[in-house]
Amino acid sequence: MATGSEQGGTQRWTFRGPVELVPREIFPRPVLLVVVDTEEEFDWSQPFDRSQRSVGHLRAVGRFQDVCDEAEVAPVYVVDHPIATTPEAVAALREIHERGACEIGAHLHPWVSPPHDEQVSARNSYPGNLPRALERAKIERLTEAIESAFGARPRAYKSGRYGFGPHTGAILDELGYEVDLSPAPPFDLRADGGPDWSRAPAEPYRLDTPRRLLAAPNTGGFVGWAGGFSRPLYALASSAPGRALRLGGILARLGAVERLFLSPEGYAGADLVRLTRALLGSGVRVFVLSLHSPSFEPGHTPYVRDARELHSLLESCRNYFRFFLEELGGQSLTASDLRRHVAPNMRTRNA
Repeated sequence: MATGSEQGGTQRWTFRGPVELVPREIFPRPVLLVVVDTEEEFDWSQPFDRSQRSVGHLRAVGRFQDVCDEAEVAPVYVVDHPIATTPEAVAALREIHERGACEIGAHLHPWVSPPHDEQVSARNSYPGNLPRALERAKIERLTEAIESAFGARPRAYKSGRYGFGPHTGAILDELGYEVDLSPAPPFDLRADGGPDWSRAPAEPYRLDTPRRLLAAPNTGGFVGWAGGFSRPLYALASSAPGRALRLGGILARLGAVERLFLSPEGYAGADLVRLTRALLGSGVRVFVLSLHSPSFEPGHTPYVRDARELHSLLESCRNYFRFFLEELGGQSLTASDLRRHVAPNMRTRNA
């Protein structure tokens, strides 16, 4: 299971199995969740700043939602505190939510979420690194803000920067959450103070909490003919000597191993298809495609700097939805839909 440990005075959180995977057979058709990190605009190359709370890009949410509506995909907009407390942003999402075309979840960016009792730093940008009481207080305040804004309590949660920690599952359980969208296999974020997801499964699993919180990981994995040697080969390529030799690029060009993430940000449409086919071939049935809301308007993320890149991102989503739903015969669910689908196969811890 997932554990935390103290190393040199700094808490480092690492996913460690085994966990109870959701049975694959309950998904006769592949399932797609679309999760949007709906958040403030900030310069990704600069230090974290509490004053950066602008959310004007939400005026452009219709560009993305139109693509979803065409495919009959209901995305999960996981919203953070600046979004939930800005009337214009809430209004833009409320219209979509009230017609049943999306789900509203929670997304915690600690540096812009009260109470502001921690020092702003890279390490503290991962919510799971905060003291338990402070992490809980921030999630609780965020939950209340979302409930006040949208008239419904969120049931799905995603840690900012995939920053799940040793107390996060229990806190979410206490606050009535049903689905956690934080896992990011196979990424290891410890170099920046974050969690290590490198050994986490790409499939939904149950957390050992009283209400059996469901984890639905972001979809990522290794693709290539290296097969079982992919992980050590990629680790070698990521080492200092490997980077000096540009080994990662060589291995990718040879088709040996490549680490991919199911997102239209930074990954080509062909990459998304290759990753999906590879994981589907290994038995994965639930896929989570993710992106950031500031990419709906040029100039806010490294992925969408101009109108051409915005068009490319939207077309990548449109083409992937067509591939998944038509070519693969898949189905689209929200996080709460997934939980309801799985619920008959889940037991409470004390059952």
